[in-house]
Amino acid sequence: MRYDELAVPGVRALQPYQPGMPIAELERRYGVRNAIKLASNENPLGPSPLAMAAARQALADSARYPEGSGHLLCARLAALHGVVPAAITLGNGSNDVLDMIARVFLGPGVEAVYSQHAFAVYPIAVQAVGATARVAPAHDGSRGPAFGHDLAAMRSLVGPATRVVFIANPNNPTGTWLGEKALRDFVTSLPDHVMVVIDEAYFDYVAAADYPDTTRWLADCPHLIVTRTFSKAYGLAGLRAGYAVSHPPVAQLLNRIRQPFNVNSLAQAAALAALDDAAHLEKSIRLNREGMQQLTSGFRRLDLSTIESVGNFVVVDTRGPAAELYERLLRHGVIVRPIANYGMPNHLRVTVGLPEENARFLTVLEQVLA
Repeated sequence: MRYDELAVPGVRALQPYQPGMPIAELERRYGVRNAIKLASNENPLGPSPLAMAAARQALADSARYPEGSGHLLCARLAALHGVVPAAITLGNGSNDVLDMIARVFLGPGVEAVYSQHAFAVYPIAVQAVGATARVAPAHDGSRGPAFGHDLAAMRSLVGPATRVVFIANPNNPTGTWLGEKALRDFVTSLPDHVMVVIDEAYFDYVAAADYPDTTRWLADCPHLIVTRTFSKAYGLAGLRAGYAVSHPPVAQLLNRIRQPFNVNSLAQAAALAALDDAAHLEKSIRLNREGMQQLTSGFRRLDLSTIESVGNFVVVDTRGPAAELYERLLRHGVIVRPIANYGMPNHLRVTVGLPEENARFLTVLEQVLA
């Protein structure tokens, strides 16, 4: 029997999300030791010590189901964003919330709009539910930052069948971002039948003066959903905790399909504790800022151009197909991220690591380029 014939049409041709290669897999495959991973935009400092202690304490009660409503975490997040707890939807990472949004608002016969070179989860979520994707070309560099979201091109694709617009700000994998006026004008221009999702996974790293906190726009933008995660600056990628902030009627719809206990007890406890450790967050942000300068200076020395990034990663132009360079780096025990699947076959995305990891990567890169 051809089991794919039993699957719904959107799933049959779906290509699963490809995560960055784990260190253990690299060492097993190539026989290398002491590999470093700069591929998945993880916090090289790891979690806050307070978060780790909270998770260990929660582990003792693992025989019990998690608190399904996530009451304490929702209340804390609501206070952080100046909203009521009913405006919060918890997710198993923000990817989980993006999938909920697709399942609530999309399906056969309706459309979603997103940008070329945008986060890979958007097309996966759209296709899986049978909706139609309308992909706007990114800027070519003549009217805006090359590879960045072209809001005019995206707006031109919005029509009667559009139900969701996805915007990553800053965008993964490019690191490009949208300023407050341009983004707010775009959001407020959308018709009432369109939900606009602003994915702010890298929010905490951004220092650009014109970068907005769009959770503050909810009072004026009832069709807005903002997603955040604890996987990046808070260092909890392995525990999977994320959330959305929206108007309570929207959050109620999302919570109708939210899986029971989708955020486990350890993740809830660690996320709460992480919010209390401002010092660790600031240390992570400072380390990222210094590491970004270290990497971009190294790329300039090697005469390699980069895309200006405000995240915890940077995209470098390899001046030709990046696949071979990626393979050479693997054989030297360095994992970065090829992004041909994002339509950028001549680029690599490199996560900012610890100073010694950044230095090792640049040394190996110079060797393999030679």
